[in-house]
Parts: sequence; structure tokens; C-alpha cells
Amino acid sequence: MYLVNGLRTEMLPVNDRGTQFGDGCFTTARIFAGRVVLAERHVHRLQNESQRLLIPFEPWPQLTSEMNSLALEQQQGVMKIIISRGAGGRGYSAQGCQAPTRILSTSPYPDHYSRWREEGITLTLSPVPLGRNPYLAGMKHLNRLEQIFIRSHLEQTDADESLVLDSDGWLTECCAANLFWRKGRDVFTPRLDYAGVNGIMRQHCIAQLAQSPFRVVETAVRPDVLRDADEVLICNALLPLAPVRRWEDNEWSSRELYHFLAPLCEPLITS
Repeated sequence: MYLVNGLRTEMLPVNDRGTQFGDGCFTTARIFAGRVVLAERHVHRLQNESQRLLIPFEPWPQLTSEMNSLALEQQQGVMKIIISRGAGGRGYSAQGCQAPTRILSTSPYPDHYSRWREEGITLTLSPVPLGRNPYLAGMKHLNRLEQIFIRSHLEQTDADESLVLDSDGWLTECCAANLFWRKGRDVFTPRLDYAGVNGIMRQHCIAQLAQSPFRVVETAVRPDVLRDADEVLICNALLPLAPVRRWEDNEWSSRELYHFLAPLCEPLITS
């Protein structure tokens, strides 16, 4: 199901800058019991990233209403919300482009996520790095070619997800998830100053850990640090959490952090 500027259509102008240049941002939310999980946080993300991209989007109440109406049509599923700069402009110039495009779509909830939560996942190290760019770091912008290459490599392996480094070799994230690991009472997650996506669930987990017996640290490290971890897990707004059971010859059986965070992350209907 698609909504484009409030209309049930799959049609989009060929000169929309989202398709021409990837000029926009998006967020992907879980639908549970006919509602958008953490809806306000997803809208806040779009507001923040539209501002960073200098996209003059204004109809936020209308977008929120459309999100709520579309979610009512599904008991459980996935909603993707895209904001592009809209149609127009000349070449790379956005001058005269004053009508941003909003696109909402829904799709089924991934069947394999329940298995990931119960059994844990396996990781592989991706050979595809993320470019370092502080102007884009943290954002979920529409330029996803890096993730497409990462996913293509992942699909040639037996692993469930990829460990992804930036172009300087620092541990950053996974293909479609953020990463946490625990050593004793200390919980670590990669810094995202130069690359990666600051996910909604990552933000929520950091906020929960700040009020817990655990100490959370955002850090810049090489991937080998995981070999000394007591526990590793991944998160995104749809999962929301899954434990990691193996990476190469490293195996983890502890679920202490996972069992602490899981009740605080699902179903998370309210903001």
C-alpha cells in the first residue's frame, strides 16, 4: 500500500529529486496492533534530518495523521516514510524546489525476525566500508548504495548480518542494524561521528541503559574488540533486539543484556 502526498498511488514525477539524486531522508517503523511503534520518535527523526538536509517540509500534522490511518489497516507490519525534496531544480541545484514529496508505504513484518530473537544470529565481516562524512553521519538519507553492496555481499554468505566498518577501519554498525556489546557491567556501542545511522532503537537502548546498573559507552574501536566481549547484540526499530551467537570462531551464549533490554524495547507502542 502506498500514499504519495496523501493519494493512494504508486505514481511519482520522474524529476522527483528522491529518484534523481537520493535527495531526501526516510525512516522505517514497526506496525503493531494497528499502531506505529514509537511514532513520535520517527517523526522527530524526519524533522531533524529534513532540517539537516535543508528540505522545507511543513505538513507534519498531516503526515502523522496519514501514518496513523495507514497503520490501522494492519495488525502487524512495516511502514516506511520517505521525504524527498520534491520535483524540480536544475541539475544539482535545488533552487525553486519548494514542494517536498512525502511517501508512505506498508509491507509485511519480516518472518525471520522471531527466529532471530529466539535463536540468535551469526555475523560476517563485510568487505564493503562506509565512507566517512560528518555532514551525513547518523542520518538515514536516501543514498543507500553502500548498504546495497553490503547486503549483496552478505547474501553470498551463510551469515544473518554483517559487521560493517568505516573507510578507516573503525567498527560502525551492521547492514540494517546497530550494534552493542557487553563486557561485565560495561555496554559499548560504536561512535557515529563520521559514518553510520543513529537508529531509533539505538537511541532508546542508550536512554534505558543510562538509567540502569549498566554503564553505556560510545566508543571508536576495531572489530577485534568483540572477541573479548561477554555478549553481543544488534537492534533496529523492527526487530527490535536480537542476540548474536557467533562471529567467525567466536561464540556467545550469555543473554544478560538481551534479557534486560528486551522487555524495555517491545512492543513499545508509546513514545
